[in-house]
Amino acid sequence: MKVVDGGGNQRPGPGSSGIQNHAKWTFETSQSDVKTGDVIELILKAKIDADWYLYSSDNEEGGPISTEISFEPSSTFEVIGDLIPIDPKQKYDETFGMDVSYFNDYAEFRQKIKVLQPNLDVRGEVSYQTCSDITLSCVLGTADLQFDFKKVYGEDQAPTGDYSDLLEADGGASLWGFFIAAFLFGLAALLTPCVFPMIPMTVAFFTNNSQSRSQAKVKALSYGISIIAIYILIGLIFTSFFGVGLANDLATGAVANIIFFLVFVIFAISFFGYFEINLPTSFVNRMDKKAEKGGFLGVFFMAFTLVLVSFSCTGPIVGTVLIQSFQGEVIKPVVGMLGFSSAFAIPFTLFAFFPGLLKDLPKSGGWLNSVKVVLGFIEIALGFKFLSVADQAYHWGLLDREVYIAIWFVLAILLALYLFGVIRFPHDSKGQRIKPIALVVAISSIAFAVYLFQGFGNAPLTALAGYLPPEKTTDFSFQQALGLVEPEEKHDVTPDGFDGEVRHADFLELPHGLKGFFDYDQAIAFAKEVGKPLFIDFTGHGCVNCRKMEQYVWSDPEVLKRLNEDFVVVAIYVDDKTELPESEWYTSTFDGKVKKTIGKQNFDFQIVKFNGNAQPYYVLLDNNEQPLVTPKAYDPSVESFVKFLDVAKEEFNRRQ
Repeated sequence: MKVVDGGGNQRPGPGSSGIQNHAKWTFETSQSDVKTGDVIELILKAKIDADWYLYSSDNEEGGPISTEISFEPSSTFEVIGDLIPIDPKQKYDETFGMDVSYFNDYAEFRQKIKVLQPNLDVRGEVSYQTCSDITLSCVLGTADLQFDFKKVYGEDQAPTGDYSDLLEADGGASLWGFFIAAFLFGLAALLTPCVFPMIPMTVAFFTNNSQSRSQAKVKALSYGISIIAIYILIGLIFTSFFGVGLANDLATGAVANIIFFLVFVIFAISFFGYFEINLPTSFVNRMDKKAEKGGFLGVFFMAFTLVLVSFSCTGPIVGTVLIQSFQGEVIKPVVGMLGFSSAFAIPFTLFAFFPGLLKDLPKSGGWLNSVKVVLGFIEIALGFKFLSVADQAYHWGLLDREVYIAIWFVLAILLALYLFGVIRFPHDSKGQRIKPIALVVAISSIAFAVYLFQGFGNAPLTALAGYLPPEKTTDFSFQQALGLVEPEEKHDVTPDGFDGEVRHADFLELPHGLKGFFDYDQAIAFAKEVGKPLFIDFTGHGCVNCRKMEQYVWSDPEVLKRLNEDFVVVAIYVDDKTELPESEWYTSTFDGKVKKTIGKQNFDFQIVKFNGNAQPYYVLLDNNEQPLVTPKAYDPSVESFVKFLDVAKEEFNRRQ
């Protein structure tokens, strides 16, 4: 392989000022997870400017300057063969008196290497020449090689338990659950006074202003698709604005969560009928005029007008979905808006296709306002969830479990009293009879209150795992107040055989009496000392699915037995706001920011070390800090989790 020093010949041509670069390079690998002994391909891609071309790597001596790569010396890999161009073009070049190979618009090259060591480090430079027959000039260029490898294993350290498909299914299941929840929010939005009366009006418009039934159906379908597109655009804006780190900060930050709580309370007061949240009238009127133009563009603006006009009812619901999406993957806002808008758009399209169904719709009336009020109570309940997240992350101790349960208990009773007609809000009709559906909801609300009441007696309330503060925050119970049980002391998490002090154990706990650590360095050192694999639990105070896993899966005797006996457990909280001593601060290689708190450092550790940012996330390592199996995300199956642990234990024993 030739080494390029940056020199070379250029064809004569007009001079130009400034540094020119007519090829933009990107670098990939044929596989991101590799082990010692693997032969992989480095893939080099170039986007070439218009009217310019890039010479290939296979031109003969005496011809143009070919594309070449030079690697920095490294004992971690071995270069195999030459740089291979993928489908270059050829032409006869009179200047060189030979056929030359080149690329227009796009170029791709591949280079094989063999992995020699697990600490694979591939660095180097690609040098190339671009020319233009328009400007009659050539430009030399170089680009630094950059290749990212997610995981590099030793020859005997590749995970044998493949959970990759299961992992994808877990993430997919979580998003599907959020999609369904958002879909239900969309259905709820349909039953509000701003939207429900619009359904027959919109369908009648399509039917009366179309030349045929088929045209009415096409317009109705376009209308539904436009609604979905508009809401997805809202989700995309949130996705692009809130990156990985910012989304995590918003999900657990004190200021953000207090603001979210206040926003939910404002939404609730609006739903109760004390004021309405409206967009500027001038903006709505402008969109309405555009909708009058007709054609498919007019249909789109009709959909946009519906979104704007219904904002006073749908705005709080949309805000709820978007704020809930902060506690998950960055794509979650898009998924949420897709679910919400799908439910929102379906009736308009469905009734336009089958207008006969309109006669079965219930008439508008006071029941629509009742739907808004019920949603208002739900908004307040959800609002306290965000206040609780900040309370746990900063260890304020304001919203302990029994306080939180009491608030939800009171809300459930108030909702029942409202539906029974005892409580009234501004827009409620006087003398309104209790409808059968309202009676069912009221009874359900009372049943929910009874269920919550059991929490005052230290009942686990498993169905609400993840939504209530953890049981460790409980300061009061009726059983203790009556002297029926002794107050529980904080259990000692120090593992047997560990002589030191477990870091952060004064304010963090492990569930179900487990013993372990909250600091990775302490945990891996102890795991090496006792010769056990390390179980890493990437978790968070505000992680709903983490609490569900602890309540439904970790509590199983088979799982607890394995965690207690076969592994060293470490809980890595990615959202804890406790600030560390300045001597422990460091600047992240991921985003270049100084990490000062436990949560910031742990979140950075998860991203840099394991290329992940979602919780829960379970990683099992051997004593060389190499993965034993593919990491696992949320999966409420006890059987699957037991298998996950067993396969890792078998692999650990095999490597000993």
